[in-house]
Amino acid sequence: MADPANTKLGRMLLDEITPAVMVLRTPLVEESCRKNGLSLIEMLTPYCNFNNIDVPVRTADQPYRLRRFKLRLFYASEIRQPNIEAAKERLKQVITHAGDRDISKLSSDPPDIQSLIATSEQEFVPSWFQDFNKELVDAVSFSEHEAFDHPVACLVAVSSKDKDPIDKFVDLFNANQLPSLLNDGAMDPKILKYFLLIHDNQDGLVEKATGILSEMRNAFGANDCRLLCINSSADGAEEHQESPWASYKNGTSRNKQFGCFLNVDDIEELRNTMHDLSSKHIIPHMELKIRVLNQQVSATRKGFRNQIKNLWWRKGKEDTPENPDGSTYTFSSTESQIRVLGDYAFMLRDYELALSNYRLISTDYKLDKAWKYYAGVQEMMGLAYFMLDQSRKDSEYCMENAFTTYLKMGSSGGWNATRCGIWWAEMLKARDQFKDAAGVYCRISGEESLHSAVMLEQASYCFLFSTPTMLRKYGFHIVLSGDLYMKYDQIKHAIRTYRSALSVFKGTTWNHISDHVHFHIGKWYAFLGMSDEGIKHVLEVLACGHQSKATQELFLREFFRIIEETGKTFEVMRLQLPVINFPLMKVVFEDHRTYASPTAASAKESLWQSLEEDIIPSHSVMKTNWLESQPKVLPKKYKESNVCVAGEAIKVDISLKNPLQIPISISNVSLICKHSAEYDDTESDANGHLIDYQNNEELRTAVSVSGDFSLETSLFTLSEVDISMRGGETILVQLTVTPKIEGSLKIVGVRWKLSGSVVGVCNFQSDIVRKKVAKGKRKPKQSVKDNLQFLVIKSLPRLEGVIHDLPTTVCAGDLRRLTLELRNPSKISVKNLKMRISHPRFLNVAAQEVMNSEFPSCLEKQASSSQSCSQVDDGKAANSVFVFPETVASSCEAPLRWPLWFRAAASGSISLYITIYYEMEDGSSVITYRTLRMHYNLEVLPSLEVSFQTSRSPSRLQEFLVRMDVINKTASESFQVHQLSCVGDQWELALLQPIDSVMPLKFLMAGQALSYFFKLKNHRTRGSTEDNISSLATSGRADVSLLDSDSTGLFDASIPPLNLFHHQERVHQERHKQGHGSTVDFILISKSWSDSSAGLPRTTEVFSHHTCHCRIASNSPIWWLMDGPRSVSHDFAAAAFCEINLSMTIYNNSEDAVSVRISTFDSTPSVNLVNPGASGSGDEVGWHHTSNPSEAKVTSPDVTGTRVVKALPTESVSPFIWSGSSSTRVNLKPLTSIEVPLQISVFSPGTFDLSNYSLHWNLVLSSGNEGGRENDSRVSSGTCKGHSYHITVLQKE
Repeated sequence: MADPANTKLGRMLLDEITPAVMVLRTPLVEESCRKNGLSLIEMLTPYCNFNNIDVPVRTADQPYRLRRFKLRLFYASEIRQPNIEAAKERLKQVITHAGDRDISKLSSDPPDIQSLIATSEQEFVPSWFQDFNKELVDAVSFSEHEAFDHPVACLVAVSSKDKDPIDKFVDLFNANQLPSLLNDGAMDPKILKYFLLIHDNQDGLVEKATGILSEMRNAFGANDCRLLCINSSADGAEEHQESPWASYKNGTSRNKQFGCFLNVDDIEELRNTMHDLSSKHIIPHMELKIRVLNQQVSATRKGFRNQIKNLWWRKGKEDTPENPDGSTYTFSSTESQIRVLGDYAFMLRDYELALSNYRLISTDYKLDKAWKYYAGVQEMMGLAYFMLDQSRKDSEYCMENAFTTYLKMGSSGGWNATRCGIWWAEMLKARDQFKDAAGVYCRISGEESLHSAVMLEQASYCFLFSTPTMLRKYGFHIVLSGDLYMKYDQIKHAIRTYRSALSVFKGTTWNHISDHVHFHIGKWYAFLGMSDEGIKHVLEVLACGHQSKATQELFLREFFRIIEETGKTFEVMRLQLPVINFPLMKVVFEDHRTYASPTAASAKESLWQSLEEDIIPSHSVMKTNWLESQPKVLPKKYKESNVCVAGEAIKVDISLKNPLQIPISISNVSLICKHSAEYDDTESDANGHLIDYQNNEELRTAVSVSGDFSLETSLFTLSEVDISMRGGETILVQLTVTPKIEGSLKIVGVRWKLSGSVVGVCNFQSDIVRKKVAKGKRKPKQSVKDNLQFLVIKSLPRLEGVIHDLPTTVCAGDLRRLTLELRNPSKISVKNLKMRISHPRFLNVAAQEVMNSEFPSCLEKQASSSQSCSQVDDGKAANSVFVFPETVASSCEAPLRWPLWFRAAASGSISLYITIYYEMEDGSSVITYRTLRMHYNLEVLPSLEVSFQTSRSPSRLQEFLVRMDVINKTASESFQVHQLSCVGDQWELALLQPIDSVMPLKFLMAGQALSYFFKLKNHRTRGSTEDNISSLATSGRADVSLLDSDSTGLFDASIPPLNLFHHQERVHQERHKQGHGSTVDFILISKSWSDSSAGLPRTTEVFSHHTCHCRIASNSPIWWLMDGPRSVSHDFAAAAFCEINLSMTIYNNSEDAVSVRISTFDSTPSVNLVNPGASGSGDEVGWHHTSNPSEAKVTSPDVTGTRVVKALPTESVSPFIWSGSSSTRVNLKPLTSIEVPLQISVFSPGTFDLSNYSLHWNLVLSSGNEGGRENDSRVSSGTCKGHSYHITVLQKE
């Protein structure tokens, strides 16, 4: 710690614990002094403080020199204990004066928290705290238990004009005029007297005063008398550049001149007089008294003998009642003398001597239970320890002991406790113990009073400057101090403290206390008439969604009250009712891109770009901005501008949220725009404030100064919205501005009126607005300023499009005819119309002539129609760009209508995107083409679930069995299954059972399932191609009616739209080729009827369900059938074996040649011989009982005519063998068959399974396909086991 004397507490002690001088004067003395605007004490006080008096002092053995010294002057009438109420009033005046002095700072912005922490205590803590602390210390002055306030001398002043000056000196020290402390015995009346004769040079020559001085010296002694001449200035016009009295005349005008009759000589005489009084009289007098008292104390109290004697004497006083005030001690008592000795030594800076005497007397007071005296001595001991810079622990212990003792005394010690606490806190702060000092201040402010508010504020600063910084405690205590200030009508101090707390709560989650601070600051500002500042703070709490409903109503009611009291309509830049959600803000405008609906504008730009990639000019795609394609037309500064067309609205979607639980009314919501004839790319103000529209005719807003709205101007038109918002409600408001003439347009912000009383204004600033703009490709970094600034070009044609009768909810498979209608309201025609659809699987363009036909009868087969295949162009279908005929143009005369085919291909939520490109007939505009973007959302519900299973026919090549399962997945709809069609000319389809046995009710009810069985025959021959097979056409044989046997009324699957949608389904359901052979596609067509409640005719709805790529072959490329007799009779008695001729037909089902090797095995197969009881004569056919296949039996005749069969062991001979070649190889060309002869030899009757053979095949790839073998997923070779083929050989009779 630094030198204790240079600390704040040290300077305070050097000012407060100094010798007191009682001043006695006559009225004429006061009259002479008043000519200078000063009293006698005020005139002398500036010269009572000596910074370098340099007087030698010897209070003990070692002498020292006294450098700093100060006298305190008091009139005799002031030497008394102050009145408590008067002291409180003086404290209040100090606080009030400080608040009035700092009122100019209330309008400045409060410092942020970082600057608070970086500020030193001396810079940050209010300077008036020193004046307040001095008043608190003075409130307990002249106490009987302390001697440093007792006068050490008496200054008696008489005027040279007084009659009988010598008698006046004697009369002034009359006992009746002395303070009560002297008369009551608490103070020694025998004090040093110094006689001062005051001569006013305005009243005559100094010779008379000199004579009186001689008489005084004869009467009172030569050394104790002095002449002081004042008012030497003749005209009273003396000016002092640095008035020594200004700092001592608090509360008076600084412009008033003090000491106007005092010249330089007078001031020097004043200084010398006080210096002589201090150095030659008071300091020696105190030094002498210290030595005398020290000798007396040493003789009576010091030493072991005296201490034992004192304790023995006081032992009998232990049972005496407590005497808190200690009024039994007089100035002549030993205790009082020791206290005087200690205080005199403290005032002369001999802290060691003072501390030793305080220790000596402390035990006496404690034993006497004189608690006030004891607390006072403990207090001085703590201060002595501090000034000696010794034992911090002992000094703090003494201050704690004194403070606690004062508090225990109750009200009689309360003010002393406050003074002790102030000194204690300053002691801790000098040692950087701010946290402990804050605790002391909090203890001082125990009871609610005005000075408690000051103590709490000082405690908060201690928390701020503690290490580490305790911000929350700082904010909490400074708010508490503000509450106490407000309780005692100190509104300015309450505002000041609350404003200091704002920096703590800013940016934190302590919303409730932050709202409390802002709300009360705003209310108090309004009370002081500073409505602008009040509104600014109340605005901070309007969007208090976290508060209760009652609190929100209170805040809003107070806000409107402040507005109403001003009598003005305020425009508020940061009005938070409602709250604007900037991330959800969206701007939609049309340049060369136009939108048929809001949903189209909300779609992602990347989706539209991918859809329009093939229909718009290529340079527009390559450039980041379409205007770059016109380098010679537009200046460079327009390149990065948004472009809009005159007469077409710019739409701004703004999300407004009511953060409160109570409803609010919002009216006159509109945009703030600026229009100029020339493009203006100047930036807005850096501070983000609104441009002064009242002085700028080009800036049109929704409200004028008087509050009247002007939405219609010659430059643009604004929309206006009025809304009522419930508590917590979020509303999306769409505001529009429609420019009327060419030029530049800037959207500045939005404005509205809250409850008809206050106007809210919000600027769209680049640092806070983050929004999505329905624009084309932009640079990666695009500022909001650019997005809200537009170049307005002349009017252009704009197509309006709609698709009629497009349902929002539909069942899967629903097939309809729709109508696209395009209108051109402009008188300028458009040309080169193109259209592209995002989902051709759902929507396709129909031929123009379909408009005049009736649906669905136009889809039925005509008797004269040919059965040839109608091939769909794969590239054209995949591109899905439809170019309207050149003869088609859209103008204002008549709308363009074009038919469309719609089919709900799959269930789920579907978004359809359609873009229409067109060019203007008038090519003078910078925009030569535009696009119309259309978007529709529809929900597709499940209807029929269709599945197919195919298997080979066991008896025919290229014939298959087909099972179709149909399930109605709807909840209430019924369907009529109309027909099933196979796609391709090579197929022939037929039912295996009568249709009435499958579905007798003709309708498939909700939740019902049915199964149909068909025979499918493949007429595919060599020479047909895959294109022919997958051609989207059907022959008459491939359509089966599922209603009746009549084939009339069937739909033609080879014409649009069925062939178009089937092609899309084939592409969508495409599978990787695995194995060999072809696939088959099925189209199931059903119907549904609906009745209209309005009496309209019954309508028919057609549904088509497409199942593609159904495999009808295995992984093997070959099919084969074994052909030959099933039963043979042979007389094994006549011939030992029977030869049977067979044939095998092999069919190559692949697109490549195949090499097949037939291998036979002579191992014993499973043999079933004839049961003797079942034998018959002749050629027997049919199924017969067979024995165990592990043995063969030979029959022989028995007595009954039947033959007995003798079992032959299997090891002896095989029942049959392949008598032909054991291995035969054949080559088959693609899609061809071959017949291979086979032969077996049977050695015994029985039933035999001829499956002991296998077929080994290999693909023979042509030279052109060798290179693609690596990418071919098919198996190139394999082995097929033989099919079961049973033949029965009987013994011939």
